[in-house]
Amino acid sequence: MPLDLPPQMHERVVCSIAAATKYEVPANIILAVAEKENGRPGQWVRNSSNGSYDVGPLQFNTRYLQDLARYGITAEHVAAAGCYSFDLAAWRLRMHIKKDRGDLWTRAANYHSRTPQFNQVYRADLMIRAAKWANWLTVRYPTHDVSNPASTVAAATPAKSERILPAAAPKAASLATPAYVPRQLIVSTNP
Repeated sequence: MPLDLPPQMHERVVCSIAAATKYEVPANIILAVAEKENGRPGQWVRNSSNGSYDVGPLQFNTRYLQDLARYGITAEHVAAAGCYSFDLAAWRLRMHIKKDRGDLWTRAANYHSRTPQFNQVYRADLMIRAAKWANWLTVRYPTHDVSNPASTVAAATPAKSERILPAAAPKAASLATPAYVPRQLIVSTNP
């Protein structure tokens, strides 16, 4: 477990990185979204503008959850503690990154809104948070620039208690932007 984080952030970090691995989304982007949304298990926040609610750690809007009901996904599922809401957020981010138009950051900010004025504000903050998380990950774990197969950036080897799941990024061509280098954690199978 990353020892330099407050205990209340451990689930966020572990679940974000595990979801990044599973859905092949950059871990720093999921960490940035989770930090930006800043929800808690069981939390319901009312949107005064339209009467909907944002639910759980990743603040899924109940209007979006209406579409997911056909898959049996309920607000209670995403409000619960644990990694399920992080998996769902990573799945959703993957869909935006792969299918939406615009640069990586616009596509990732579609998690919040496709409305340009709201997307731009979210996008700007997401970029700052993602850069911070990229630095945090790089300092603690070896990373690899997926746009350059020959590159490896060494990091201080974390203590065994700090090792967590690797994060795989999508293909570089689908994420390449001048301001962002997708990273993949390198996990050694040697103890």
